[in-house]
Order: sequence, then structure tokens, then C-alpha cells
Amino acid sequence: MKENIHPKYQSVVFQDLSSDFAFLTRSTMSSKDTVKWEDGNEYPVVKLDITSHSHPFYTGKQKTLDIGGRVDKFRQRYAKKA
Repeated sequence: MKENIHPKYQSVVFQDLSSDFAFLTRSTMSSKDTVKWEDGNEYPVVKLDITSHSHPFYTGKQKTLDIGGRVDKFRQRYAKKA
């Protein structure tokens, strides 16, 4: 493997700005901002607008659209007339 071509792989804190949820993981992303984590160490923090903690699909607050009527209208409109 070639040396000095891969990005630095390090521990990073990702922070959800909409729900103030944060988690520590490893990533190649970096940031100038740092945060002191629960273990007492400082890590770069990457701020995100949405994560699985606040996304409607994962929280169960997803709006369900009634598409049944649309599908029926489409089938009626483009049904083959025999």
C-alpha cells in the first residue's frame, strides 16, 4: 500500500444540532472545533443538521402520504383499453 495518500483516521464526535445529541466514533472527517467528551479527552466535533436521532424516519414521526388514490388514478388514466 502506498504511504501518505490515505486521510487520517481518528476519533471524532458528531453532534446533532437539532436535538443536541452527540456520539463518538472514528472517521476521516476533521474539524477545528473541539469538545471535551465524557472520558475527559478532547476530540474534534463535526456539527450536523440531522442524524438518526432526529430524522423522522428513525424517530417514528414520519408523515405517511395517501398514495393509494394516486395509484388508482394513474392506472385508470393509462389502462389499456381493449
